[in-house]
Amino acid sequence: MRLLLTFAAALLSMSWAYSQKPGDIAARTTLDSRFSPFYHGVASGDPMPDRVMIWTRVTTQALGPIQVNWAMATDTGMTNVVRSGVAATSDTIDHTLKVDVTGLNPGTWYYYRFEYQGRYSLTGRTYTAPVGDIDSLRFGVVSCSNYEAGYFNAYGALARRNDLYGIFHLGDYIYEGGGDGQGDRDHDPDHEILDLTDYRIRHSQHKLDEDLRCLHQLYPFVTVWDDHESANDSYKDGAEAHDAGSEGPWADRKTAAIQAYKEWMPLRDPDPGNRERIWRTLHYGDLMDLIMLDTRLYARDEQVTGSGIDDVTRNMIGPEQLGWLSQSLQNSTAQWKVLGQQVMMAPLEVPFIGPVNTDQWDGYRAERQRLYDSILTRQIDNVVVLTGDIHSAWANDLPTGTYIPATGAGSVGVEFVCTSITSTNSVVSVPVGIINAANPHIKYVNLSDHGYSLLDINKARAQNDYWYVTNVANPNQYGDYWEESWYCADTTAHLQESSDTSVAPVGVHALTPPKFPPNLPIAVDDPTTTEGLVALLGGYPNPFHTEFMLKYYLHASAQVSLRLMDAQGRVVEVQNPGRQGVGLHIADFHQPRLANGIYVVELTVNGRVATQRMIKY
Repeated sequence: MRLLLTFAAALLSMSWAYSQKPGDIAARTTLDSRFSPFYHGVASGDPMPDRVMIWTRVTTQALGPIQVNWAMATDTGMTNVVRSGVAATSDTIDHTLKVDVTGLNPGTWYYYRFEYQGRYSLTGRTYTAPVGDIDSLRFGVVSCSNYEAGYFNAYGALARRNDLYGIFHLGDYIYEGGGDGQGDRDHDPDHEILDLTDYRIRHSQHKLDEDLRCLHQLYPFVTVWDDHESANDSYKDGAEAHDAGSEGPWADRKTAAIQAYKEWMPLRDPDPGNRERIWRTLHYGDLMDLIMLDTRLYARDEQVTGSGIDDVTRNMIGPEQLGWLSQSLQNSTAQWKVLGQQVMMAPLEVPFIGPVNTDQWDGYRAERQRLYDSILTRQIDNVVVLTGDIHSAWANDLPTGTYIPATGAGSVGVEFVCTSITSTNSVVSVPVGIINAANPHIKYVNLSDHGYSLLDINKARAQNDYWYVTNVANPNQYGDYWEESWYCADTTAHLQESSDTSVAPVGVHALTPPKFPPNLPIAVDDPTTTEGLVALLGGYPNPFHTEFMLKYYLHASAQVSLRLMDAQGRVVEVQNPGRQGVGLHIADFHQPRLANGIYVVELTVNGRVATQRMIKY
């Protein structure tokens, strides 16, 4: 029993506390003026046979709408353009931009980029979903990338593979916690994020990371949110980490988190009339349907313990989503039905104590049984569940009451849980034998490493390869390595161990676009512009009520001063920070007594002036 209690304590320590900080190393968010004004790179997502979403963000001082050109081609040099157009963005959506590019061919690699005022973005690479008889597919699977907890080396390792068709991100793309002021890998902003401005800045910080920017450039992402995109252990009406008394109404925070997520992520909104909905299906020929679920914000009831976990009225995904899921499984003609979702579905219990974590499906056992009954009643074969959340790697059968561990009989499907990109693992090492003894349907566990998974699917089996990076504390000294693989053979619904990694599909390799956009660096000594000296990342929030911040990045050490002026040119506030070094800087303005109207911030850098218009309400 003592060992089992140690096992429970170890598991409880995994994802319910914030991560520890690594040692001090220069942050990988240095800005290169060749990327101006598309410093956040490009991204694509939600591929369909004839279309794909493409995304970027324009760093500009403009208020109101701006027009951005885009183009899609079949070559890395962008000479054979097959689709192009003009799209609008504005400060109301943080100058983010998404285009649903249609009229494409299925199963095809495409290249795309954006242009604004003669400057180009990175050239992105994306892949449309195939149709018909598909032999095999391979995807990277990731979750839990806490910026403070280390460097995104696993994203970098995936970007170097060039043997994938896309990336499935299962949530916790950002973390909402505040910084602790130690080292160079602090959260921005350095407090717990609560409002729309906060969430936008945190997403912006992640998109400036070199490894994540590179991975987005190379592959389409399919994403869902988990709790940390809003607040720890969130549910539809609140969160364990949200205090309405000191942090305001949950509904406001939830709305802000969802808005920022949908602005900054390359996903196609499945229901524009229902901003809270994210669950959707993507089809990959006759081989796979990818069904993305929301176990977090749409219908989840508050977490409970004890006998409440068996309350038949409590929901994890809710009747509407469960009905849609059951119908989607029944109507699917694909060989494999893959569910991308957030929290572990398989039971994880300690004898005589019960479930280890009731934030997982263990805390909603009646609804999990309704899902299992739907699969069994409809005789659905080849159900594969992909899961993130708990900062550790697992391979599980999904057992019913008739489950036989030795043969796998009585399992309704299998579950592959990927570990974290950086977020803290368990602080206690637990022998796998202890976990298996208490939970014989669990076949593989790694509680201590960071990395990613490869989901490789063909007509004979669905296999998950578990890959890890050697460290997250140094962005320049690490490698990745394979540890184990588990697979589910066609129609068997249970796991078997593989003796080797999967083999990349034929034709998966594609030409890699250039690492930099085709722009010249902006000269530091060009007197006609400030861009060679400074990237003005924006004023937040805008409009503002009593206070705002101006974010800017210095490409070279410079003498800096700032003036806030009203519409008549009268100076309201002056700041003289003096000489500042290369890197990100923030100037805070607090003006509660200003009249409503338009104001201008003048940022003077070595005698050259950049301006940001702000609106006071």
